Amino acid sequence: MGRRAVQIFFGALLVGLIVFVATRAPKKPELPKWGMQEQLLDGAVERSRDGAEKAADIALVKGLLKEGLSRRVFDFAVVAEAVSDKKMIPAIGRASVGRVTAAINKVMEVLLVQMNAKDSPVKGLRRINEGSRFFEDGLLTGLDAMEGISCDFPQTRAGKAQRSGYPDLRITDDATGDVYYLDPKLMERGSVNSTLRTFYFEPKDTTLKITDDATHLLIGIEHDGNDGDWEFLGYRVVDLSKLKVRLKAEFQASNRDMYPESSVLEKRIDGGKDGGR
Repeated sequence: MGRRAVQIFFGALLVGLIVFVATRAPKKPELPKWGMQEQLLDGAVERSRDGAEKAADIALVKGLLKEGLSRRVFDFAVVAEAVSDKKMIPAIGRASVGRVTAAINKVMEVLLVQMNAKDSPVKGLRRINEGSRFFEDGLLTGLDAMEGISCDFPQTRAGKAQRSGYPDLRITDDATGDVYYLDPKLMERGSVNSTLRTFYFEPKDTTLKITDDATHLLIGIEHDGNDGDWEFLGYRVVDLSKLKVRLKAEFQASNRDMYPESSVLEKRIDGGKDGGR
C-alpha cells in the first residue's frame, strides 16, 4: 500500500471516529449522585405537570360558576339538537301526528285496564317508578301491532339497541316515514304543577339515542299514589318541543371513590372485620 493510500485510509478512519463520537447518545455516569439528581428532576417535572392540571381545573370550575348554569333556562329542543345534530320537529303541522296520537290513545285505553286489574304486574311493586317499564313494554307491543305504525327501541349512535336513557321508544308512521320519540312517565295525582325535577336528560356520545330528526313526545301517566295497590287514572301526551330545561351542575363520587383504603384514617366494622370484603 502506497503512502498516499495509507494517508487516505487513516484520514477516513479519523473522520468516522469523530462522527461516531459526535452523534452517539451521551452515556449517563453511573454514579449515585447522578441517579439522585435524575429522580429530583423527574419529580420536579411531575409536580409541574400536576400543578398545571390543577390550575386548569381551578380555572374551569371558576368559569362554570361564573356562567351561573343552575339559574339559566334552555330550550330542550336546542339542547337536543346541540348534542345530536338532529332537529326536534314540533308535532303541530305534521300530517302524521293525528295517526300517531290516535294509535297511542288506543293502546293506552287497553293498558290502563290491564294495569288496574288485580293481577296487574304493577301491583305489589316496592316503588312506583319500577312500574314504568310495564307501560313501556305495553306501548311497544301495542303500537307495533297497529296497522300503519311501527315501534321499537331506539338505537344508539353506535347502532346498538339500549333501553336505558332518553328516549324510551321510537315510533315510525309508515305512510310518511315520520319519526316520533315517546317517553312514558308516571306521576301522582295532583302533582302536575309540582316543581320537583322529574325529567332528566344526560348528553352522551356513542350511547346517545337521538339519531333522527323527530317529534319528541312524553306521556305522563297519572296514578292515585296508593302504594302497592296503585290505580292509574289517565294520561297526558305532551309535545316536548316547547319544554324548558335547567342544567344541574354537580360533582359526583361513588362509595368506591370515597372509601379507598389509602384514605381511611380509622376503621371499626363488626368488631374489626371489614364487612365490605
